[in-house]
Amino acid sequence: MNSPHYILLPVNPVFITLSFSVAFFLNFLPWGGWVGVPDFVALVLVFWTIHQPRKVGIGVAFAMGLLMDVHDSIYMGENALAYTLLSYFAIMIHRRVLWFHPLTQSLHVFPLFMFAQLVQLAVRMLVAPDAHFPGWAYFTVSLVTTVLWPVATLLLLAPQRRAKDKDHTRPI
Repeated sequence: MNSPHYILLPVNPVFITLSFSVAFFLNFLPWGGWVGVPDFVALVLVFWTIHQPRKVGIGVAFAMGLLMDVHDSIYMGENALAYTLLSYFAIMIHRRVLWFHPLTQSLHVFPLFMFAQLVQLAVRMLVAPDAHFPGWAYFTVSLVTTVLWPVATLLLLAPQRRAKDKDHTRPI
């Protein structure tokens, strides 16, 4: 609790939409068969659900999940269900998570990302009769997404940290 807590400016809804668009297009990139490519939409979704639960919630999570389902050409509702549950549990812990430093916050959001991947895997295994377990490397996505949490915090809170009018005599 030695680090100062700054009063943040209100978030711009256009910036939230822009961040979701960038995350969505980052998921479009042809990563190929790389192991551990993060789920940028899930990262941005959890971030805004924790920091702005009144603006980004379960409805946005469901819509982004449907968009990701169409993009990935997988079973309709797999990502929608995972993102909806991810958003719900992020809303449940959002007050507690905000008290911690971003590195410690990543320890709180890791189980969320892991749970979302487990839900996606469970849906895939239940729906497809010939589906098999993809291996333990499948869960590196959660680990890499969690490692990116402090970077996402730094980037997505940057517009709110700037002062509207700089005054060097004011402490806030």
